[in-house]
Amino acid sequence: MSEIEADAVPAATVRQGPLYPIVRGFLRPLVRLVYRPTITGTEHVPKRGAVIFASNHLSFVDSIVIPLASPRPVQFLAKSHYFTGTGFSGWVSRTFFSAIGAVAVERGAGAQAQEALDQSRRILESGAAFALYPEGTRSLDGRLYRGRTGVAWLALETGATVVPVGLIGTQEIQPVGAKLPRIRPVTVRFGAPLDLSGHGPASSGRARRAATDEIMAAIHELSGQELAGRYNETPPSGTFAKLADRVAPRERI
Repeated sequence: MSEIEADAVPAATVRQGPLYPIVRGFLRPLVRLVYRPTITGTEHVPKRGAVIFASNHLSFVDSIVIPLASPRPVQFLAKSHYFTGTGFSGWVSRTFFSAIGAVAVERGAGAQAQEALDQSRRILESGAAFALYPEGTRSLDGRLYRGRTGVAWLALETGATVVPVGLIGTQEIQPVGAKLPRIRPVTVRFGAPLDLSGHGPASSGRARRAATDEIMAAIHELSGQELAGRYNETPPSGTFAKLADRVAPRERI
């Protein structure tokens, strides 16, 4: 059994912080007034039950834009260092990220990747809406990269509805290196829900790959980005590493 198929360690249900409804209720009208975003397809979002918002990733602000554009509350994973700071700035960071629905997780491979999947599964099993980025990290060149199969595993394992999301223009709000957001036009497109059950069970690597590719195709249709044709990571270096990745490519989760 692979790491991705392992049973989750029992844990308490992951819930949104008590400030979430207050902050969301305040920020939603304020952001819509200032940025006047174009939001389409909200009718595709189920009003209840587990939902995965699978989105492209262009900017740090994507994790703020999606919850504010969504017609229902959303949770997402965030790097743990946003929750571990000390002093006043650490308190502000913890309070803010908890208030917008973020859940702390260690980023990495192996056990850390499995823990992220387990956290995600617990959120979905509680019937919540959960946002993630199949590319794994934000695109620095604006292209859409190949999706990692964790999104398909979650969908097939939990039966959650997958709603693809296309974000346009968020990289202009806060480009890499910018400390403060700028006022720029942004578009959020929610696509029609995807039925991935026909690809097979979550235990099948072929099913996970095919379901992920279907999700990425739907995101591409919404975002209109140029396709990168590869994973968003540093390509393997050295003749042996390149050959190994070509002959026996590992699954990116």
